[in-house]
Amino acid sequence: MATDYDAPRKVDDEAGEDSIEELKTRRTEKSSSAAVDLDESDLADAFELPGADLSNEELQVQVLPAQADEFTCANCFLVKHRSQIARERDGKLYCLECES
Repeated sequence: MATDYDAPRKVDDEAGEDSIEELKTRRTEKSSSAAVDLDESDLADAFELPGADLSNEELQVQVLPAQADEFTCANCFLVKHRSQIARERDGKLYCLECES
């Protein structure tokens, strides 16, 4: 039989002292403290539903033109640094990720 040497040890006298009623009250105290009261309406406000009407929302983004040290990949259309150029074919540049 395996022995857990890290577990606290009880003397035989202590093991018999816990009554059934004490054990039941401990179990109910633990289960009641684990319950969490959540208001469903508060949770629903935080989520955006798919297909929600966002026509009154405005997006403000400053768009910058491609810089001198950047290029647009002809495959994934992402703007990347020139150090990411894998190859050039027919005047189009391709990034390292699209080549692998």
